[in-house]
Amino acid sequence: MKTTLQCEGLFQEVNKLHKLYGCPDLSPIYGAGCINQPKLMFLFMNPTGRNVSANPEWNGLKAPWLGTKNIWRMIYKLGFINTSQHLFIQNSQGKDWTYEFSEQLYKTLRDNGIYITNFAKCTQKDARRMGNKVFKAYLTNIKKEISLVQPKQIVAFGNQVSSILLGKRIKVGDYLNGMEIFEVNGKLFKVFPAYYPVGQGMRNMDAAINRIKNLVDNYLFRARIPRT
Repeated sequence: MKTTLQCEGLFQEVNKLHKLYGCPDLSPIYGAGCINQPKLMFLFMNPTGRNVSANPEWNGLKAPWLGTKNIWRMIYKLGFINTSQHLFIQNSQGKDWTYEFSEQLYKTLRDNGIYITNFAKCTQKDARRMGNKVFKAYLTNIKKEISLVQPKQIVAFGNQVSSILLGKRIKVGDYLNGMEIFEVNGKLFKVFPAYYPVGQGMRNMDAAINRIKNLVDNYLFRARIPRT
């Protein structure tokens, strides 16, 4: 299925990496949303089998968080999806999600300048923590994705994702304000480490929301990348 919501040129490499690190009974999940200079790129960890599009028989958009609930609460509170979409998500089960609704949801994100992806796109059966080795195997791929998408800002969720992306130990609790700079092919990108807002990090959802609201209010059109 052709779409303007995903960087299809990355699919082949992602598929190869999934064969090495993912569950063979599940499909990899690709990034989706605004693929042309989004205001925000949300960078999460890795998908799990709870995502309905990880089912190999799913013939629609294979994108992050489809069929789940919690992350969409955060995205709704940030104003990036509408009320009818939010109510459907919160009152439905995974089996209720359709190809049409999933695509429309990501079109709304696209129209709001949001791109969502996972650092590692190898789907796992559950949410058990993966080692740094797997994430590091995706570093070249995520650099290509950033270079293609050209996000104005990147929100990196969690210590592990932030640390591997930036190549140094990051504690997101030290980043209630401020940012890091990440270079890809000579271009500099602003990276904002933030608390992981789901799973064991559910208690940090409000902190993640406040971090992103602060980013939108104070950095989106004001932050400047220093010249090197």
